Amino acid sequence: MAPWSDPLQRRSEMGALFDLYGALLTDSQREIVELYHGDDLSLSEIADMKGVTRQAVHDSLVRAEEALREFEKVLGLRAAKERRKRLAGEIREILDSSCGLCYVDAGRILDLLEQMT
Repeated sequence: MAPWSDPLQRRSEMGALFDLYGALLTDSQREIVELYHGDDLSLSEIADMKGVTRQAVHDSLVRAEEALREFEKVLGLRAAKERRKRLAGEIREILDSSCGLCYVDAGRILDLLEQMT
């Protein structure tokens, strides 16, 4: 597992990756990630629900998190999404300054940027 100094940072990271790549996990991994990160259940609670050991849940969670990070490393969807948001923000800043576009054109461009992000 990646070393996170903040549990909320880990939850946020896993949530974002799960939204993008969760469908690529096994059904069991997907359920465990949802229960742990989404429903905030403990490993012991999940183990009791699934009728397995806490260690089995932990191992499955670790493998699922590693898989999510690997999917991002290979596919880069989250990085691309963040880049699009950053670029759209820069374009918004340019449009907000008086750059000579008529108000309607600037508004239309902003609408398109919103749809893009």
